[in-house]
This record gives sequence, C-alpha cells and structure tokens, in this order.
Amino acid sequence: MSHDKHDRHPFLDDLTADAELVSSVLRGPVVGRDEITLAVNTVGTFYALQTPTFFEVVGSRLFLEYEAVLVSGEKLTAAVIVDRNPDGSVPHVSVRMSPLGSVLSLAAGLRETLSAKLPEHLFL
Repeated sequence: MSHDKHDRHPFLDDLTADAELVSSVLRGPVVGRDEITLAVNTVGTFYALQTPTFFEVVGSRLFLEYEAVLVSGEKLTAAVIVDRNPDGSVPHVSVRMSPLGSVLSLAAGLRETLSAKLPEHLFL
C-alpha cells in the first residue's frame, strides 16, 4: 500500500523492533522494523498501479488483498496477513503474490535494488 504521510500504514507504523516479514519474492524472512520498511517501500517503487480489493480485521489478524501492475506492465495479485499482539504491535507479516512470472520479475528487481542493503541469502 502506498504510504501517505498523513495516514497510518496498515502495518509499517506498528512493527516491533524484531518483526519478521516473509514473502513470495524472498528466499527467507526479513527481520527488523527498518529492514521491513525498506523492503516494503522498495516493492512499492516497482508498482505503476496498486488497487486494494479486500481489507478485513478478524481477531488479531488483518487480511489485505490487492492487485498491482508493475512498471514493466506485468500484473500481480497479493494477499497480506498481518499478525498483531494484544498491544497492537506487529511481530509478523506474510505477503503472498502471484502469478509466478510477476513474482520472479519483482524478485529480480528487489535483488538488484537491495542486495547491497540486505543480506544476499534473502534474494531469489
């Protein structure tokens, strides 16, 4: 989701210091508030268009789905599951994307953009 300075992000503003993000575009988890924020914001730079299609809170979980068009023109869909602690903080985020071709394109872009900033073992 785009991050407007006047609105709260669905989860970035509430990440715990040791939060974990797992995603279809990464080989392993990204750990830490700053690292997750960097990864999520970088993914956003690859989107030409992003359209939320579902947003629902069930208990301590937030479910968010969206469709996106990459700057390359490829389309993808994503499902985001955000786990919240009783205090509202976020220790875990899972982002699943498809189709595979778009996932691999996005993963390659992340590798190129973030390989000097995040551990190499994270990238596909």
